[in-house]
Amino acid sequence: MSEVDPHSLEAVREVIKDVRFAMFTTQGQNGELMSRPMTTQQGDDQPGPYLWFFMSRSGDTVREFTRHAGVNVAYADPHRDSYASICGRAEVVEDMAKKKALWSVFTKAWFPGGLDDPDLALVRVDIESAEYWIVRESNVVQMFKMAKAAATGTTPSMGEHGTVRL
Repeated sequence: MSEVDPHSLEAVREVIKDVRFAMFTTQGQNGELMSRPMTTQQGDDQPGPYLWFFMSRSGDTVREFTRHAGVNVAYADPHRDSYASICGRAEVVEDMAKKKALWSVFTKAWFPGGLDDPDLALVRVDIESAEYWIVRESNVVQMFKMAKAAATGTTPSMGEHGTVRL
């Protein structure tokens, strides 16, 4: 991973770029938090502070964020020791050009009617804030830092942490 400004959205994109699945959290009817695995649609261009998803228009997730637009999208890549938590507002977007740009054969498995499937919803999450963690040290270095901290009664410095507010 390249070094980036810890307060930039680019740092968050660096964490999530190779993570295919995210936990998409909405607020249920009674205020409970509901999380579901979703595939982030990674287009060649990520021009703005957005995340894109295809979802079932008739599903609980769309129904929940239609009532309460605030959502959280969490990413984890334990192999790279990289994690991100993104807060934003979700909405269904009617944009056929964007649907076509993001469409893949894998999406067709969920929406056999293709781009014209009436249940296919293109969802955009407008990012409001994000937090991320990246540990760049090897496991050996991490273990050494934890052992040293335990022996000295200090807290180990374990990588990079940043918060982005838009």
